[in-house]
Amino acid sequence: MTSTPNVHIIAFVGLAGSGKSSAVEYLTEQGIPKIYFGGIIYKAMEEAGIEVTWDSQKKFREEIRAKEGNDFVVKRVVKEAHDLISAGQHKIVLDGLYSWSEYKILKHEFPGSMTVIAIVTPKHERKARMAKRPERPMTSQEVDERDWSEIENLEKGGPIAIADYFIHNDKDVSWLYSQLHDVLKHCNFVD
Repeated sequence: MTSTPNVHIIAFVGLAGSGKSSAVEYLTEQGIPKIYFGGIIYKAMEEAGIEVTWDSQKKFREEIRAKEGNDFVVKRVVKEAHDLISAGQHKIVLDGLYSWSEYKILKHEFPGSMTVIAIVTPKHERKARMAKRPERPMTSQEVDERDWSEIENLEKGGPIAIADYFIHNDKDVSWLYSQLHDVLKHCNFVD
């Protein structure tokens, strides 16, 4: 366990299409660096010579965690976070916390420094958003399959259930940003 005084890490959790990327963008536009969990998977897939598709990503994500442990991604996230902290960064946003194992490791590694915010959105709205995505759009059935896979195989429900704050993202992006600003102010991440 590492002491991390004056460091504040915001981790966003939520199912696909809930608005996590928009919430992360809100902070990165303010100059706060992000660590993207999915990017670690994409990099590992690239290194293995695997093309990134919905099916290959899902299969790889589950296989790599089965082979190297559920902490595969989080070990790399912890290293990147420590590198940012060593470079003088005091605020970091984590994009894509997935599993209960990852949650416990991060809480242990950064005691008192991490706040988890769950972005929740009605399923019909998430499905509509996912269908319109410019990159890797998904059908209604694919969204259902991804939800089940992430909940059953990747332990995603735990971090959502135990989040420090919840944002109900059922309107437009300005509504999301307004709620997010209020939460970030409440947890002393912004003034």
